[in-house]
Order: sequence, then structure tokens, then C-alpha cells
Amino acid sequence: METTKQAIKYTFPLFFIFFISCSEQKKDVIKEELETIVPKTIYNKIHGFSEENYVFDSSVVQNGESFGEILQRMDISYSAINKLSTSFREVYDIRRIYPGDKYYILRTKDSLKSAKLIYQHSLTELVVMNFLDSIYLYVENKPITIKLKESAGVIKYSLWESFISNNLTPALVSDVANLYAWTIDFFDIQTNDSYKIIYEAKYVDDQFVGVGNIKAMLFNHKGRNLYAFRYGSPHEKIEHYYDEKGESMQRALLSAPLEYVRISSKFSHRRLHPIKKIYRPHFGVDYAAPTGTDVVSTGDGKVIFAGWSRGAGYMIKIKHTFGDVVTKYLHLNKFEKGIKKGVYVEQGEKIAEVGSTGLSTGPHLDYRVYIGGKPVNPLKMNIPSKDPIPDTLKEKYLKDILLLRKNLDQIEP
Repeated sequence: METTKQAIKYTFPLFFIFFISCSEQKKDVIKEELETIVPKTIYNKIHGFSEENYVFDSSVVQNGESFGEILQRMDISYSAINKLSTSFREVYDIRRIYPGDKYYILRTKDSLKSAKLIYQHSLTELVVMNFLDSIYLYVENKPITIKLKESAGVIKYSLWESFISNNLTPALVSDVANLYAWTIDFFDIQTNDSYKIIYEAKYVDDQFVGVGNIKAMLFNHKGRNLYAFRYGSPHEKIEHYYDEKGESMQRALLSAPLEYVRISSKFSHRRLHPIKKIYRPHFGVDYAAPTGTDVVSTGDGKVIFAGWSRGAGYMIKIKHTFGDVVTKYLHLNKFEKGIKKGVYVEQGEKIAEVGSTGLSTGPHLDYRVYIGGKPVNPLKMNIPSKDPIPDTLKEKYLKDILLLRKNLDQIEP
């Protein structure tokens, strides 16, 4: 009898637990079915503000429109507008408003009272004005996400055409031209020259907003591989570009002093002069270009002559800071303001404009280089690197770029 009572005592709690467990499972099933039938409301968000709390309206700034006019249409008081324009001028000057920019008006859901104005000054900068409870303004800088992208191509007509056809931006074309300005004459690009590139792409809210730095590039020009890697040594915060041997991509002289149409005459020890009709040396390169085309100094140095020089017309001579190198710029139209004897100029600085002064048959620049007083062919010079990787860091540099170079080489054209 005692055994039977004991059995009953333990049987009841087990059954009760089983009953409760089944009930809970049934409730979960019903809950899931209800959630399937009635899905959760998903609210859109604009710059972090949800439609659950606000009613949104969007528009763009019209020509001649001011913040004052927009705010008055929102029924914002003159005193509030004045406070925004004076008390928060150091945060953002509301006079800075530009046609075509987008803005959002946020109103409360209960009374449709104007609560906020969000002005999209740029893809990365938002100006938020608040009108509920208190009047204030702040600028929100949206985070930029950097993604590494890669591309490759073969040039058929021009670098520009190849990049654009590969959906690469004009800004990237310019960056590449600047990167190789010391080593490649881009007016001498050959059909079937090719390139591979790894670069940074910038995104805001998954929207592409522009390119960042070129991380690595391989340009094959006339069958010659020209590598470039962006690199900063442990002792420097600034990054520079170097080739696969650690030589700087920057050279002491640029490959050309201007953007030209064509080379109309090359370096020669015996050339028929187009005006005098006699054979004589031509120790320069003639770059045909329209009158007024900018002429820049090909290297850092001091102007040692700037004036009229008979057959050379208006001419500038620069003594450079490396070696015993002098460059000459002939047949100029006019000098840049401030260019005179004794002035120091930097590489790439504008010094004059193309002209046709002196003995000249048309607008062009006659560019000449002298080393140790002797003329050399500007198109065939082996210009030294500006600041190569120091010998003490070269082994580390070569190791650091190894993986990047491997990834670059494996990009398919």
C-alpha cells in the first residue's frame, strides 16, 4: 500500500510539467502564426530619423533661394531664424546654401508642426536644424567607408578612353597622369600599352562618392613594366610612391614642361632651320601647343635669366638644385607674374605661357636641358630619383610590398 501511494505522489507532478510544456509550445506556435499573418511595420529612415516619429518632405534649393525663405515657409519665427544665423554662425553659416542641394523637412506626426530641417550640404556633410523645445543647429559628418578596388585594361586610343570604358573616373585618370608625370610622356602612349591598378573607392551609405589613393599600379609602356607602390616608412607620416626597387616615382625633372599637341621637332645635332634655311644643331625639343598654354618649371631651382634673347624670343633659364643642371624655355608669349631673375621656383610651378616670339614659325615651346654646360636630349635622359627609400629600410620595403605586387600581377586584363 505504501508503494502505491509513493507511485501516485511522483506521477502527478510529471504529468503536470508535461502539460505546461505543451501549452507553452502551443503559445509559441500561435505567436509565430500571428507574426506571419501580421508582419512587423518597417519604418524608413532618412539620415538616422525614422518615419515612425516624423512625417518627411523633401525638396531641392532653387536658384536664388535662401534658408530664410525656406524656414519662413515652414512657419519658423523670425527670432528663431535670427538665432540660427547669429548664435550658430561658427558652427555653420546658413548663408551658405547652393542651388540643387537637397533638403528634408521633418514634421511631428500629431500636429504636423515643423520639427527639423536637414540640409545635405554634401554627400558627407549634413546640417541639422532643430525647432522643437529649443533652437539649435549642428553639423554631422557622415562616415566614409574605404573599399579597395582593382581594374585593368589595354589602351587602344588613349588612357582617358580606356579608363572611362572601364567605368573608372576622370579623377583617377588625372591621378595616374600625375603619378607617372616623371616617367611617362602621355602624349607618347602606344597602342596596346596596358595597366593594372589597385585603388581606394570611397562610399557613404553604400553610395560611391569618389576615389581615394592609388595603392599600387603597373603600367606597361612600350613593353617596359613601370610599377608604383604607395608607402610610408615607420619614420614618416607622409606616404610617397616608389617603384619595385624602392626608387621614388618623383624625379628631379618632369618628363615635359607643358601639355602639348605634338612634338614638332626633336633634339638634333644637324637640323634644317625653318626660317634661316641652313643646317645647324637644334639642342632642344619643340612642343607644339596653342598660344597661352601654361609652361611649368620641370624642377626645383633658381631663375637665372628671364627676358628677351634675340632668336629665342622671350626666354627663361633655371639653374636646378641637383647636379649641374640648367633648363631653358624659349619663344614664350609672357612670363607668369613674379617670375624674374633671382626667384626660386618649385617643380610644376607655372613660369610662363607658350608663344611664338623670336625666330619662330608658330606657337610652340623650345625646351632645352644642359648638364655640366653640355646640351642633352630631354627625351632620352635618365633622371635621378628625388628621395629613394633609404638603404637601411629597403629590405623592409621590399618585404612589405611583396603581397601587394603579387595581387597586382594576378589582376586579369
